[in-house]
Amino acid sequence: MSGVGPDAGRCGVAVVTGGSAGIGKAICSDLLANGYQVISLARRACNIDHPQLYSIEVDLTDRAATGEAAAEAVRRFPVTTVVHNAGVIRAALLQEVELSDLDALVDLHLGCAVQLVQAALPLMQARRFGRVVLLSSRAALGLATRTTYSATKAGMLGMARTWALELAPLGITVNVVAPGPIRTDMFHEVVEAGSERERALAASMPVRRLGEAEDVARAVRFFADPDNSFVTGQVLYVCGGTSVGSLAI
Repeated sequence: MSGVGPDAGRCGVAVVTGGSAGIGKAICSDLLANGYQVISLARRACNIDHPQLYSIEVDLTDRAATGEAAAEAVRRFPVTTVVHNAGVIRAALLQEVELSDLDALVDLHLGCAVQLVQAALPLMQARRFGRVVLLSSRAALGLATRTTYSATKAGMLGMARTWALELAPLGITVNVVAPGPIRTDMFHEVVEAGSERERALAASMPVRRLGEAEDVARAVRFFADPDNSFVTGQVLYVCGGTSVGSLAI
């Protein structure tokens, strides 16, 4: 792991899960560029070269390891922003869904969020300030072969709305960014990069292009901004308009 000092950046300290690649790495880069100190929690260290970046390598599907990483983060840094981005897709038609996949995605998408926010909550309460941003997905609205993914990503919406109600009097906002389709390595595991399928999908979208990780990062920064204290319990679809129409991948 790489380390920095315990002093917070201009906008405070943000924990970002899954910060080593894709959307998570773009979020880390964007927050760093805007004055945050960032702690990346992921299987691999985030390779962004920045003095305000700290990486904790952890398997976030392991509850015990996640708890230890969360405790280390809040022990060493004054964390007041939590961005839970880490996620995986385990695609399967209903007939082929494995309950073990559902359990794993519940742990990663929902349980990990609970652990991280619980760890950061004491300091947020003491400072009467906090920002929680959960990364759901456009697939929360439904998508073929996404039973476990859609279910757990949809669960984030209810969890965020509940937390928003509970934490608003404490100066803590909780919001959701729901991306898709975004050109990342995970997306290209499903749709081959540069393929006719990718081109057809882009042409079928209202904005006539696929999303980029930076599109999502800018939305996350809006919710994380200390000045945006009057927005909580909301879901922002960063999806090129596909949340108001049909989508076939």
